[in-house]
Amino acid sequence: MTDTDVAPAVPTGPPRATSRTRRRAWTVTALLVVFMMINFADKSVLGLAAEEIRQDLGLSASAFGLASSAFFLLFSVSGAAVGLLADRIRPKWLLLAMAVLWSLSQAPLAVGGGLAVLLTSRVLLGAAEGPAFPVAQQATLSWFPNHRRNLPGALIVLGITLGVLVAAPVLTWVVQHHGWRSAVAAVALAGVVWALLWIPFGGEGPYAAASYTTAPAGTGDSTGEGAAGTGPVPAPHRTPYRRILATRTWIGATAAYFGTYWVIAFALVWLPSYLRDALGYDSAGATRVLMLVWGLGGVVVLGQAGLTGWLMRRGSTSRWARGGVGGVLLLVSAAACLALPAAPAGAVTAVLLVAGFGLAGAMSSVAVTTVTELAPADRRGGALGLMNAVVTTAGLIAPTLIGHLVDTHGAKGYQYAVLVTGAVLLLSGAAALTLIDPDRDASRLSK
Repeated sequence: MTDTDVAPAVPTGPPRATSRTRRRAWTVTALLVVFMMINFADKSVLGLAAEEIRQDLGLSASAFGLASSAFFLLFSVSGAAVGLLADRIRPKWLLLAMAVLWSLSQAPLAVGGGLAVLLTSRVLLGAAEGPAFPVAQQATLSWFPNHRRNLPGALIVLGITLGVLVAAPVLTWVVQHHGWRSAVAAVALAGVVWALLWIPFGGEGPYAAASYTTAPAGTGDSTGEGAAGTGPVPAPHRTPYRRILATRTWIGATAAYFGTYWVIAFALVWLPSYLRDALGYDSAGATRVLMLVWGLGGVVVLGQAGLTGWLMRRGSTSRWARGGVGGVLLLVSAAACLALPAAPAGAVTAVLLVAGFGLAGAMSSVAVTTVTELAPADRRGGALGLMNAVVTTAGLIAPTLIGHLVDTHGAKGYQYAVLVTGAVLLLSGAAALTLIDPDRDASRLSK
């Protein structure tokens, strides 16, 4: 039994952080950053090997877009279902199961097969990865109180950036020297290694939901007895999910995060091809621009966490510290994308592209910490999972739409895709600025 197998069922106050707890908190956080790195290396492998896969399997742009979108066919459904389970089953075991399934789903594609195997592999991988981000965030944030969640939450999002930054050069090299199936095998093996490390070192922290924890000696047990002499502890009131989902904050955070995920889907599947086919970059140049995009995203995520924490320490409400910062970044991204198609080729185009695709990622962290602040502890898994289910439909829509635009209009189709992306980001930024207010909505939920 580890120190995370027990936690107060009915906390009487904020848990005290010991040096051992703090070390364990950051160990778990580091493992989950790596978890998200592998998660997005899995996602990015198709985009990095797009030309090789299309040539090998004889796929049109529309067919390749469909294969990429197949990843998201069950992604949203599994994200919602497992998110709800995460309020009842320990996230430790859910995360372990996901990592194992990632590797198993990619094994057939690494060995051989055509379009049918590609589609099946991506559908199964999407089902296994759908709940990854919300459950990883839930497990991470269970180690930290609300005022200390900005940095660990941002680090989990940073895992997305680091996954692509590491994957882009490494997997590109593997594809060029050993073939795209070897790249698939490499990311599958990484999932197995992570699972072996997670078994002894993973777990939930003292701020985990009481619905799947047991009280330690002296504070009562899972039968409902309180501390010595206090008698039975009444069951806490459970806020219905429908009330959480009806709040303006949940709606605003979900709409804002949808724009971010649209950009992520575009970047993972079509950005390498856009750089080569429409903007004229060679393979090495496209990789450098990709690294700039994801690198800026990582810097912005950490910068947002620092700025948000500073604003909250100075007394700003989450409406402005989280919704305001996230919304402004989305609007700047929207402006860059809308200006990009008309920009002169060269440095201006590169700057607008990096800004448009790099600044939007911070909303991933903002949306999660906002909903975590809003939802009661025993409803966070479901609230995050349902948000992720709605948001990731962007991954189902964007690759297919962009593939259709490219088939219909050739290289000019990418320009239309960027304009659509700018419009989506504009609406998402407006939603963040006008709807997010967790203090107001959390107060209403408590009544």
